Amino acid sequence: MEEGQKITGIVAEFNPFHNGHKYLLSQAEGIKIVIMSGNWLQRGEPAVVDKWSRANMALENGADLVIEMPVLASVQAADFFAKGAIDILKSLKINNLVFGTESDLDYQKVSDIYKTKSEEMEDFLQTLPEDLSYPEKTQLMWQKYTGLNFDGNTPNHILALAYIKALKGYEATLSPVRRLGQGFHSKELTGDFASATAIRDSIDQPERYFNFVPSSVADTLKDSPKVSWTNFFPLLKYKIISSDISNILQMNTELEVRIKRSIGKVNSIEELVEEVYTKRYTKARIKRLLVYILLDIKEGARIVSSNKIRVLGFTETGQKYLKSIKKDVELVAKIGSIPWDEESQKADEIYMLADTNIQEQNFGRIPYKYKKTPIDK
Repeated sequence: MEEGQKITGIVAEFNPFHNGHKYLLSQAEGIKIVIMSGNWLQRGEPAVVDKWSRANMALENGADLVIEMPVLASVQAADFFAKGAIDILKSLKINNLVFGTESDLDYQKVSDIYKTKSEEMEDFLQTLPEDLSYPEKTQLMWQKYTGLNFDGNTPNHILALAYIKALKGYEATLSPVRRLGQGFHSKELTGDFASATAIRDSIDQPERYFNFVPSSVADTLKDSPKVSWTNFFPLLKYKIISSDISNILQMNTELEVRIKRSIGKVNSIEELVEEVYTKRYTKARIKRLLVYILLDIKEGARIVSSNKIRVLGFTETGQKYLKSIKKDVELVAKIGSIPWDEESQKADEIYMLADTNIQEQNFGRIPYKYKKTPIDK
């Protein structure tokens, strides 16, 4: 690494990649390292197109290096998702974190408060009523100690606060980028920017979302197999009916009973979530739990080391940077008989059941090398 060189980390799902993501990458400086969820995502959903396609989208639109986040980190609540991503970025020696947000908050000031009061803030969480969900508890914590007041309609902002917690004790500049266009979950396809939600809802109508994604992304989306929970619901239903799910990760007796009782009278993942969720157990938590059931992720499953880096793709700049730090990390560029991460690889095999046209996700796959053209530069 050159003296004073900016190494920028970005945490993403790119589900799918759109103009807002391209803008975010354009605002980042230096070498741009993306930690990207694999084929299963933070809110308990399969990715609309596979991880290789999404990695290519990122490299074609400004990223220098795309690293896969293990499934046990990517399908988690905000704090655990953020920790999994930031731990990898720390091992890659970033000194700058770029993230989108709905807020104009001075995140560095909030970070400084957390650095000095983190133990007191975490202790405060333990005093809150058990009938509150974890997101509600963390909102109360931030409100008490920093004066912040926000709700669940600002997921990027919530993740930004989780990044602050995960970065405690590590020196990195925080570089927020104000989110443009419609709200995070808006289904409007208007203006210059649209949400990933709106694009996914129109995924079979390319003419509707064409103007809201880079042209190369539009071509990839048009030609790639599309995946949703619909592809997996019969498998999930079979698993719940036929199996003991008591030892699934984050399962408890109450949720087990609610899921078992509801599965026979619903016909979709949405209906099942509506039956099971409560004020204490959010819809996102229930969907993540259903992913754990489908993927057979059991209590006690352990995340792969953050020094074990699964490379999905790079530019010449990204490849050069990897060579400069390869003594400090274990790079996984090709998977053979020795697994990178058993849980993630099993998750990919199940993802491939959605469509026979989905390419092999691990064995024999090597990182995509993207060579920038003069226009890109």
